[in-house]
Amino acid sequence: MLSTIALDTQVLRQGLCTGCGACQGLCPYWGSVDGRTVCFFDCERSDGRCQRFCPRMPTDLGALQKRFFAEETILPEIGPFRGLYLTRAADPDIRARAQHGGSMTALVELALKEGFLDAAVLTRSQGGLDPEGVLATTPEEVRACSGSSFQVPPTLAALNRALKEDQFHSIGVVGTPCKTLAVYKMKANPLPENDNHAGNIGMVFGLFCGWGLDWDGLRDLTKRHADPAKISHMDIPPSKYHSLDLREEGKTVSVNLDEVTPLVRSGCRYCVDMTAEFADLSIGGARSASGWDVDKGWNQIIVRSEKGEALLELARKQGVLEFKDAMEGGLEKLRKASFGKKRTAVQNLRELTEGGLGYLSPNRELLENL
Repeated sequence: MLSTIALDTQVLRQGLCTGCGACQGLCPYWGSVDGRTVCFFDCERSDGRCQRFCPRMPTDLGALQKRFFAEETILPEIGPFRGLYLTRAADPDIRARAQHGGSMTALVELALKEGFLDAAVLTRSQGGLDPEGVLATTPEEVRACSGSSFQVPPTLAALNRALKEDQFHSIGVVGTPCKTLAVYKMKANPLPENDNHAGNIGMVFGLFCGWGLDWDGLRDLTKRHADPAKISHMDIPPSKYHSLDLREEGKTVSVNLDEVTPLVRSGCRYCVDMTAEFADLSIGGARSASGWDVDKGWNQIIVRSEKGEALLELARKQGVLEFKDAMEGGLEKLRKASFGKKRTAVQNLRELTEGGLGYLSPNRELLENL
């Protein structure tokens, strides 16, 4: 049996919490303050949704993957794989608002238009600052969520509230790897007395992610280099640039990454997932031989499920996305980078747990070569 005390001691106090919000919006006991998960009251329940959904409570990742994805498609480094594509939104307005190519925005809009979804949970921010989870039902609401934030909001609290209301019956979710894992744990762990209507989760869209940053720290860092009210986007280019780029009124302000890395959230050091392996489609910034000046206008997409494949093919057929050939060797580079993140996270976990694997302990055989 699980316990709320275990969630506090094994996740929060160990520095493993990702701030995803999976434990929030369910009851008054859990909440968030500036990106920090807070347990407001002690709870005597021996089992509960907060524990079952948390992506940092012990999870048999291999079994969970095989439950929802075709086993023959699963690659050890990046999870379920049906294809890798380079795309961008055909609509120039979407591209202008986007972090990179706007593929995520275009696909979520298409999914709502064509009945794949009737609502979507996304993250909305002001130029990447002070993000919040929102429920979108119109193209305008989806486009208002364009761009990325390196602060981590409890976006899944908005999903939990929407599921509880039972108004929408095919809700899409856009999130980083920790959030998409939590969503699949929701789908796999209904409680008998209240399943939180997890059957109303329609599609999951994953975001490639290296790490998130301390909420207050990023806010203060931004103020030192730019006017937060004038920032439209923030991004981290490939490692050779060693910078965080802030776009302020059309100009780019580059911040040395040495100022940024001390702000990486503790929980991100223990994440083994770079490409959001639990998703129908996973999307990140493109990497190709063309170089960053070209790549920053494109996305790379991993197709993971039949539903994701159908939506991407529809986007091609309707001209919603533009496609170009993926870089030769691109998949191998992606697998190598993802493997590197897994290996580092496992090493960090072993240091934290004095040789154990923490929340990954059910996957010892899966991770024995890391």
